[in-house]
Amino acid sequence: MEAANPTGSYKDRMALAMIEAAEADGRLRPGQLVVEYTGGSTGSSLAFVCAVKGYPLRIVSSDAFADEKIATMRAFGAEVELIPSPEGITPDLIPSMMRRAAEIAAQTGAFATDQFNNTDMVDGYRRLGEELLGQLPGPPPISAFCSYVGTAGCFLGTSRALAAALPQLHRVVVEPAESAVLSGGPPGTHHIEGGGIGHRPPQLHPADYDEVVAIPEAQAFQTARQAARTEGIFSGPSTGANLAAAISIARRLGPAHRVVTVQVDSGLKYLAGPLYS
Repeated sequence: MEAANPTGSYKDRMALAMIEAAEADGRLRPGQLVVEYTGGSTGSSLAFVCAVKGYPLRIVSSDAFADEKIATMRAFGAEVELIPSPEGITPDLIPSMMRRAAEIAAQTGAFATDQFNNTDMVDGYRRLGEELLGQLPGPPPISAFCSYVGTAGCFLGTSRALAAALPQLHRVVVEPAESAVLSGGPPGTHHIEGGGIGHRPPQLHPADYDEVVAIPEAQAFQTARQAARTEGIFSGPSTGANLAAAISIARRLGPAHRVVTVQVDSGLKYLAGPLYS
């Protein structure tokens, strides 16, 4: 239930890991500008960490993402630049955001956290896997772990920690059916924030997972709504995709198996959009 983190998202783990690792090895100097491209949750988490630690922050995002996320980044003091994409998360949106963030870093000498290529963010999620092992010791043991992938940091960090203790773990990546690139399909436009970036995340390789499950955005949205109304799990559409995938995997594996997934963030971030309107 990662919505209990300070900004209501599991991205707090990766933001802190990226900043503290850069501080430790000297890549980030006191007071230096930090720059990142983000759909919103990573930006909110970075804005929170940078506010506490005293770093100015510039964010490149888009109007394709929830207004609440943009407002949160600004509330923590970040300067936010938006790239218009009224049709949603298109295949070229994330690459264009990445290019703009790289331009800002080159022009200003900022430290670019560059979340998709930053290995420190994967380490930030290892603790999540360790917590799951402690909280769910079994029997039955954890049989499978599934996670919607954007950077793939949560999937990689968590699954590696779990698999170190559970070698038979079934590792499942989740993506939107409308942009099922990992399943071998073409990139497309969708509205499940936090993933479905239109290309393979740079740090995710085929050997890292055992299966890909593609969830239609309508199913992700409906599952998120149902989880709020029947289970009290208040979240966004990426959590809906996670839950839909986990239920499908559990039905296939059958009794005496335990499937784990993650509540990515709080539904409070999505009240202004179509999910709960």
